[in-house]
Amino acid sequence: MLKSEAARIVGGLSRTSKLPGPSFGLSAYDCKTGGKLARVPGSVCSSCYARKGQYSFRNVREAHARRLALLATALADDAARVRWIDAMATLLNGVTHFRWHDSGDLQSAAHFCLIADVCRATPNTRHWLPTKEPRFVDLEAIPENLVVRVSAPMVDSDGPTGYPHVSAVHTSFAVPGAFTCRAPSHGGECRDCRACWDPRVRCVSYAKH
Repeated sequence: MLKSEAARIVGGLSRTSKLPGPSFGLSAYDCKTGGKLARVPGSVCSSCYARKGQYSFRNVREAHARRLALLATALADDAARVRWIDAMATLLNGVTHFRWHDSGDLQSAAHFCLIADVCRATPNTRHWLPTKEPRFVDLEAIPENLVVRVSAPMVDSDGPTGYPHVSAVHTSFAVPGAFTCRAPSHGGECRDCRACWDPRVRCVSYAKH
């Protein structure tokens, strides 16, 4: 499969200046739990970065809508599902680290299963999935090359309990015992840090922005 065809099947990949590689983004306005948290003062979604800045550009909004529509088709039709997985595997050939949802989140348990199948089809890629939808995640079916980080809902709260990998957002001080994201001291970029993808790192704490 040509990469141009693969991009057409999944709606293309996202490119952000922070990450070391591509990602897959959906609109933050389509987040289920995040959409509710956006209306809660003090929540990590109340000043969501993915609802402003470049994410508000028309071409980005159109790309998000295109990906969501194609994702829905893949979840509703078995043949389309196989094509979607094959297309993602084609686009991720040679990609060492991949983030799911630089904006947006899981839409359903079936969505998580689709991502898990892409991970299994790309064993040479390390995948990171941040989520506020742990209800959709089958903890017993997480592939070895996927780190699912369940996000704390409120700023300056500890990472969620009961999950192998979590994340939190802080203002002044990181969650005790957590790995502090280095992007603020790296010009807003990951650079050589891969803590978010590292299964040995239980909790990552991000500075609020």
